[in-house]
Amino acid sequence: MAIKKITITDFIELASAHPVIDVRSPGEFQHAHFPRAYNIPLFTDEERKEVGTAYKQQGKQKAIKIGLDYFGPKMKKMVEDAEAIFDQNKLETKIVLVHCWRGGMRSAGVAWLLDLYGYEVYTLIGGYKSYRQFALKQMELPYHFNVLGGFTGSAKTEMLHFIQAITHAVIDLEGIANHKGSAFGSIGQRAQPSQEMFENILALQLYQQNHHSIWIEDESQRIGNLNIPHPLWKTIRSSPLYFIDIPFEHRLQFIIQQYGQLDKISLMEATQRIERRLGPNETKIIVQYLMEDKINEAFLLLLQYYDKTYTTALNKREGLAELMHSISLNSVNPDENAQSLLAEIKK
Repeated sequence: MAIKKITITDFIELASAHPVIDVRSPGEFQHAHFPRAYNIPLFTDEERKEVGTAYKQQGKQKAIKIGLDYFGPKMKKMVEDAEAIFDQNKLETKIVLVHCWRGGMRSAGVAWLLDLYGYEVYTLIGGYKSYRQFALKQMELPYHFNVLGGFTGSAKTEMLHFIQAITHAVIDLEGIANHKGSAFGSIGQRAQPSQEMFENILALQLYQQNHHSIWIEDESQRIGNLNIPHPLWKTIRSSPLYFIDIPFEHRLQFIIQQYGQLDKISLMEATQRIERRLGPNETKIIVQYLMEDKINEAFLLLLQYYDKTYTTALNKREGLAELMHSISLNSVNPDENAQSLLAEIKK
């Protein structure tokens, strides 16, 4: 069988049904990769450095010889790793996608091996670098967003999940970022991805849903340690904003249910991280409440702070009067509220 070289759009289409093998070094892969790819590295990080140095200082042929010294003993294991991917996913077809950094020698070598073993192999023209160019381009495209806004404790993320369940296009920025957006947003969450990996996942979702009207939550540009790329951020901020207005007391109870059982030390540390904005006296009071297990009192003050912060930021937005649609609701029931929102929009 002949190895087929394909463009990034064909690669993405095939990747939805067939495994992607990234043969870059573990360090390269861990930093960022194509979403859902598997790493079967041709070289370790140290071996890659040695081969790259030889290429620059002694030429291509010397680098290939050094690379073959490392590649030869790994061939059997690489084939077995590929087989394991197909077995784990119970895949009947033998189609596999392979890429390295630029679509050069590393992917060519592994593609040859897998082709020899009997797989139908596709390699990505330009390698991972072409996906990065593709990903950055997605951030600059026009999208039809519906932005879901509301004060803290309005269960906006849960509403988005319901909207998604009834086949509407949704992008969960906080889910991709592994962070709930506030100073308390990292508590109980997995580590955040790198900025590059965040963009990679986001770009693929944007591409796959661009033919829809996409629901997205109203976020600050910064989510934990990550930033929504500025061109995309501008598009979101110029999109219709559906503001869910829910009474304070209902939101307070929802926040207490969500955060009240979290680790007390983590809650206090998160509170202290926003001392500059809260003020030293308010911070001291909230920390004391948390130490005394006065959760209601602590979160009442925190929710007042976040309401004030959100209101201030909202009032600074340009063109808000034309973009914002306010919808009053009387409870924090995300499923019912999502249905009410969708019904309101259809009117």
